[in-house]
Amino acid sequence: MTNRRSVWTAITLMITLVVLAWTTLTSAEVFNYPTPQTDPNDISFYQAPAKMQSYPAGAARVRNVILCIGDGMGLGQVTLARMKAIGAEGKIHMQRLPVHGLISTHSANKLVTDSAAGGTALACGVKTNNGMIGMAPDETPYYSILEAAQAKGMATGLVVTCTMSHATPASFGSHVKSRKMEPEIAAQLIGNRINVLFGGGRKYFLPKSHSDSGRKDDRDLLAEAEDAGYTVIGTANQLRWVRGPLVLGLFQLDGLTTLSPEPMLAEMTRKAIDILDETATDSRKYGRGFFLMVEGSQIDWACHANKAEACARQVLLFDEAVRAAVDFAVADGRTLVVVTADHETGGLTIPEGSLKGDEIKAHWSTRGHSASPVPVYAIGPKSERFGGVYDNTEVPQRIAQTLGIKPFPQARK
Repeated sequence: MTNRRSVWTAITLMITLVVLAWTTLTSAEVFNYPTPQTDPNDISFYQAPAKMQSYPAGAARVRNVILCIGDGMGLGQVTLARMKAIGAEGKIHMQRLPVHGLISTHSANKLVTDSAAGGTALACGVKTNNGMIGMAPDETPYYSILEAAQAKGMATGLVVTCTMSHATPASFGSHVKSRKMEPEIAAQLIGNRINVLFGGGRKYFLPKSHSDSGRKDDRDLLAEAEDAGYTVIGTANQLRWVRGPLVLGLFQLDGLTTLSPEPMLAEMTRKAIDILDETATDSRKYGRGFFLMVEGSQIDWACHANKAEACARQVLLFDEAVRAAVDFAVADGRTLVVVTADHETGGLTIPEGSLKGDEIKAHWSTRGHSASPVPVYAIGPKSERFGGVYDNTEVPQRIAQTLGIKPFPQARK
């Protein structure tokens, strides 16, 4: 009897170990995002705010909108970055904005959203199922706020550090049943003639005959983009000199490394603003201002890996892009800047650490996403509309209201 019990105990233990190993492997496949190979403690690039007061409010009329999305960025991530860069007493740039709020992030079918459903909510103003892009659960496509801005006569742009066809940018410029359809998403982004597209993912624009291609067909989207009037670039030096009105900048085959010699997110943001502002000023076609979405895509990736230092670095890289947006908005006086996130990743809390920001301990409760609400920060004309506690679908709805876009949300015919 004792031997039988020992055998069954051994079998049970073996089954348990196999299940745990399989769970670990499959989880790693789901969240195996690359993280830059650099010193995560080097945040010397970050320029802390010189003064701690908030920026002044903007004018009465909204001409331009810059929506900044920190993928996976909850309050814990913002706090961690602030502590690392400044300490307990300071504020990073996004925290200096005068309007603060919180949004819920659940999807149509899950309490915990993924980036596809979260991005669709922020882009189209509707809930959808996890994995779906730019459409409701019944597969009815909805106009994104970017597409609605285009219809109004505004120049438009997307700037990211992931692939150009990843879930968040895809939500603003495409409509597909699955976020995995990146080759189709890439084609739709070009077909929709978004003025500025900066990010990674060149492999999805190359025909299958190319050794670096991620496509299964012979479409050469780089050639198609050039035929459609785009200037196609791939280096930081080309970025410095390029002009609009149509620019496709793909700086890696896959996601960006967020390291030199690539252009940093803030650099891409400043250039996108310059191109869009010039295009909206000089062109009758785009004479109604511009809409730009900027994503700090890899905050999410660092949090999936539960790497606190990498998380702080990515938040600060994103905050530098926020700074670029806000500096333009303050000088312009007609630009609304909204900063938020699609969801929180990692269940990050900070149980202890020094007031100076060193020796901080980060506690992670998951390697996936969480249902925690995420922050909203805003500045500029009509920015007061973005305070309070509300749902993520209301972010683009409120942007539409400030631009006089009606109706929104709206199904595509």
